[in-house]
Amino acid sequence: MNSHERVLSAVARRGYDRIPVKHEGTPEVNEMIMNHFGLTNMEQLLRVVGDDFRYVEPVYCGPELRTFPDGSVEGYFGERYKYAEFDAGKYLEACYLPFAEVNSLEDLDRSHFPTADWFDYSTIRRQAEALREQGFAVCCGTAGDMDFINGISRARGMEQVLMDLIDDSPVYLEIMLARFEFFYEVQRRTLEAAGGLIDFAHAGEDFGNQRGPMISLDIFEKHFAPKYGKYFEMVHCYGARTMLHMCGRCEAFLPRLIELGLDVYDVVQPTTPSMDIAVLKQRFGDRLIFCGSVCVQTTLAWGTPQDVEHEVRRRLELFPDGGLFFGPTHAVQVGSPLENVLAMYRTAGSLKEDIDDSILSIEGDEDDVDKIDMAKLF
Repeated sequence: MNSHERVLSAVARRGYDRIPVKHEGTPEVNEMIMNHFGLTNMEQLLRVVGDDFRYVEPVYCGPELRTFPDGSVEGYFGERYKYAEFDAGKYLEACYLPFAEVNSLEDLDRSHFPTADWFDYSTIRRQAEALREQGFAVCCGTAGDMDFINGISRARGMEQVLMDLIDDSPVYLEIMLARFEFFYEVQRRTLEAAGGLIDFAHAGEDFGNQRGPMISLDIFEKHFAPKYGKYFEMVHCYGARTMLHMCGRCEAFLPRLIELGLDVYDVVQPTTPSMDIAVLKQRFGDRLIFCGSVCVQTTLAWGTPQDVEHEVRRRLELFPDGGLFFGPTHAVQVGSPLENVLAMYRTAGSLKEDIDDSILSIEGDEDDVDKIDMAKLF
């Protein structure tokens, strides 16, 4: 089977030669893997770990996203990001929030709002055709698309956003609508340009924290359900499936998201018994594909290779015919032992440890490690 066949067979629960894999790692972890195998770019890394998914993206041609003297980089809504340094690496954080002190629509500067016209979609079809010819499952979008809680928090502040959702702040709702229309139209044009060659459209929304929901079901129904329902319907009209990245404890939202049209629940963070992958499969496995589920906070970071192997084999037994795209619960974090990461993919049957010229000769952008990190924020 090639990757495309493997992924679609998993969706249909028809079985496969090995479980489909979707990799995610911080730049430091990706660099660790690349150094171990002598790789020079992300495409080589994805081939080695056996990632079955590749992404198409339109070419940005909008206003210059400025880099400021302090090293911060401008986002689509005028927010700025800068790497916060720590002993083992770095992590992108918002450092300038343009809407933080805006309390009325009269004070809201809409000149920061982006438009789908900022992108060139003319290469999308060629990108998708090339990936299909190589046998990959083709995706568009990122975990940062939509993302009305996290995304707007990076331009307004998390506490303010959570209060906005409770009191129906007109400022927040205006930004939310602008964000929805922007990402909806970018993905619609991308799907249209691909001509049916995109398999999954990816978006993100962290509805949960470690132990419970971030918002109530009533707030979800009022502000989120109409937008996601419209977005999921649009994606399905172009023959693609919907994939939503959600960190935290999100099981309370799954029945409604399934009704609205969610196909793939991305990353599955097993922080509580109710979020255990076996429990989720029993409750929703006939209506939903899961993605991720190997915990980056416990097993991968602090366990032994044997612990990792045990968790992987458990998933292989739970999903012998499909229903799970295998991978970590989020980006594998800094400090996770290389042995654990390799054990994860080796046990899944996807790791290529005998590196030959067919992989080493693959060209790619050496800066892709950091570009992926940035893309999720915008």
